[in-house]
Amino acid sequence: MDAISLLKNDHRTVEELFKRFERAGDRALPQKREIVDRIIEELSVHAVIEEQVLYPVARATVPRAEDMVLESLEEHHIVKWVLSELEGMDPTDERFGAKVTVLIENVRHHVKEEEGDFFPMVRRSLNRSALEDLGEALDMAKQSASTHPHPRSPDAPPGNLVVGAISGVVDRVGDNIEGLRQGGMAAVQDLIARILGGRPAGAPTGSSVTRSRANDVRRTASNAADGVARTAGSVRSGAAATARAAKAGAKSTASTAKKSARATGSTAKRAATTTGRTAKKPAGTTKATAKRAAATTAKRSTATRSTAKPSTTKRSTAKRSTAKRSTKKSAASARGSRS
Repeated sequence: MDAISLLKNDHRTVEELFKRFERAGDRALPQKREIVDRIIEELSVHAVIEEQVLYPVARATVPRAEDMVLESLEEHHIVKWVLSELEGMDPTDERFGAKVTVLIENVRHHVKEEEGDFFPMVRRSLNRSALEDLGEALDMAKQSASTHPHPRSPDAPPGNLVVGAISGVVDRVGDNIEGLRQGGMAAVQDLIARILGGRPAGAPTGSSVTRSRANDVRRTASNAADGVARTAGSVRSGAAATARAAKAGAKSTASTAKKSARATGSTAKRAATTTGRTAKKPAGTTKATAKRAAATTAKRSTATRSTAKPSTTKRSTAKRSTAKRSTKKSAASARGSRS
């Protein structure tokens, strides 16, 4: 996204918050507090990235932009004071609503001038590639910009290092617009290249005077921007190291979990095998015991039948002998009676 589109998107976001505040009822105090907190955050970040990136580039590359940039910085200063007061104000305060209304009016005026006059000047002065590079620089600045207003701080901390260096060179070598334009753009592109790891800008073109002025601007701005680039490089290296450490930690955790799962599976398998063997042994023992008990019972039954049979035979023999003797007696009695 190019720089102008990114900044206009910020304006649309803030305008929607303004409309939400204006639509909120008188008793919607918690909602109004929440909306104002969002407004403070959005405007604080937007002001920082314009002051650190956009305004330095415009002053270095856009003809007749100096006065407009200085006016914009003063408007930012006023807005940041109002934001700092709203940040610590209770929504029940009688001046809370009035202060937000004044803030909205000031910001809308600022946006109208930027989009109506300033942004078209920037777009005419920079080509599409430069605007894309500038958009990337603005987006990067957003990631580290403060979300709270600081009205007592300098208007353009790191970014104005480039502006200060360019101003010093212009005072010495004169007002060569083409040399200033080429040198300023090269300085900005060099800074972006250092931050993003891309290629630096090419050599300036034109007359010897133009090339000399451009190289002076570029060299001085480069010296001023070294600290910014080193800081950005350190942050980037730290983020990469953190990412590598997180990846290594995740890999180690996954490997440990995998090993634990394998160990648990092996333990469960051994336990199941042991349990099966243990269960099989009692079953075999029980079967053998039952078999032995059945054999013993059968032997006892056979012995009992053998013991009982002789007694029965003896009783039968005794009965036959008694019957035989009774028959003999009866025959003898019969013979005696016939005699």
